[in-house]
Parts: sequence; structure tokens; C-alpha cells
Amino acid sequence: MPADGAGARLDQYLARLRPEISRSHIKALIEEGAVLVNGGGCKPAQRMRPGDTVDLTPRAARPTRAEPEALPLVILHEDADVVVVDKPAGMVVHPAGALVSGTLVNALLHRCPDLGRIGGEVRPGIVHRLDKETSGALVVAKNEPALVKLQAAFKARVIEKRYLALCHGAPPAEGAFDTPYGRHPRDRVRFTTRVNSPRRARLSFRVIERFPGSALLDVTLQTGRTHQIRVQLSEAGFPLVADSLYGGTRREARLTGAPIQVAADTLGRQALHARLLAFPHPARDGIVRVEAPVPDDLRRALEILRSMG
Repeated sequence: MPADGAGARLDQYLARLRPEISRSHIKALIEEGAVLVNGGGCKPAQRMRPGDTVDLTPRAARPTRAEPEALPLVILHEDADVVVVDKPAGMVVHPAGALVSGTLVNALLHRCPDLGRIGGEVRPGIVHRLDKETSGALVVAKNEPALVKLQAAFKARVIEKRYLALCHGAPPAEGAFDTPYGRHPRDRVRFTTRVNSPRRARLSFRVIERFPGSALLDVTLQTGRTHQIRVQLSEAGFPLVADSLYGGTRREARLTGAPIQVAADTLGRQALHARLLAFPHPARDGIVRVEAPVPDDLRRALEILRSMG
């Protein structure tokens, strides 16, 4: 690091070093883990010290708008104000970075052309998200008043969100987690409960069915943190089957030929499905309650466990 960088904020130092990258983009790169200081995670406001090494991996600028695409969609509920889709595993919710096509937003813009005027051009109508490899129910607002009402409902935590989760181990018949939550201090892609953070993550679960070395859970989220179910179950000793980020695949690698390893190979993605979503309708009295059927890949994995167990 040049001597004139000592004492400077990291984001300011990088803005001087790379004037072709905007300050806001630099901040986003730091928060997304694309910047490492001395090989580890960092924050925009941290002060540089003599001898610090900084690695920056520029990423493509985010698209300014998403384009409509004729992609297949399974609609669970639709009216003038909202649409609830059954998002397939493998589909990203909205464009980000170099990913500009093939997302749920691209598909929704083709089905609902007016959606592009709601809540921004990259994430139009998006109220919440599911991980790329998580399947299931996701609600999208179709007009600005509905978006505002749904955002308020999610913030007030009056939404019911229930998931099917197939995990390793033998969890208790029922349980709950209420933990701190934040980004992992050394691996910026991951999240953890093992941080000193004022943010809390809460969920409850009950066992639906047990198999040798695994269990199918009904999980209810009280908060909606990124990767929350995956993290809290993993750090309690029950990682999701086929979850490569939080330990599931590491367990399966030691279980060659076992039913759970065969099921994981069949599934090929983390065993998590958003099976039920219930929310106050944003324009009229009443609750919209929608269930997403068990997807074929998860159904086949469960059949393997039942037949081989």
C-alpha cells in the first residue's frame, strides 16, 4: 500500500486508486466480499494501516433494467395486485452483477409488462427473495400501493413463511432458534450466528418424518435473514442435505452408498422448499394463503430415503 494510504478509509482509498469505479460501486464491492484486506473480510469505513494489502476483484456493473423473457412460470395465485409464483430451484430472483437474463424478474416482466414501473427497474415488484437453489412460493407486487403494503407487512413480520427442510442428523421432535446473525467475518459469501451483532434470527421447527441419519422438518421463519434456515440448522449440527456452502455435502462425501448420499445426489441442490406463504392482501380484507407442492426433485429424494431406509 502506498504511504499516502495509511489512515484513509478503505472506500476512499480505493476510490483514489481506481477513479474509474464509482464510490457507490466500490462500497457495494466491499460489502459483497469482492475486496479483501490482508486476505480477509473488510468494511468500507475501516482505516488503512501501513503494510496493509488490498485485493480488489471488480465485478460487472449491475444492469440498469431487466428485459422481458418468455420463460415458463408456475402461478400459484394472481389477482390485480399480487402474483405468487412457484419459483423453481436453479432460478435467480432478479438480475445482479453479470447475470442479466434467465431470472424470475425477466419472466415476470414478460407476463406482467406493467411490472417494470414498480419499485425500480432491476427488482420490479420484488418484496422478498429465495436463494437460487431454494424452490417454492414467492409473492410479487403488481402495483406501487401493493408493494408498499407488502413491504410493511414483511417488516412487521405478519407474514407466515413455512418451509420443508431435509437435514442431516437427528434433531429433536421440535425446537426453536433465537440467535445473533450476520455476515461471516472471514468468508463474506457466508453468514453465521457466531457474531456479536444486534440483528436477531428466529425460527421454529418440528420433525415431520425421520430417516436413518436424516430428518424432514417443517420450519417456520419468524425473521427472514439471508441463508437463515441453512445457517441456523447447520450451526446446530443439522446441515441441510446437499448444501455445499454450509456443510451438507461434506457429510455426504463420507457416506458413499448410504441412502442419504444417494438422495443428495438425486436432489443435486440444497434440500429447502418454501412450501407455504400467507400474507394480508394489500388491497382488501383477508389473508392470501398459498401452498407450493413438493417439487419433483425433492419428492424423488424422499422416496429414495423411504425405500432404502
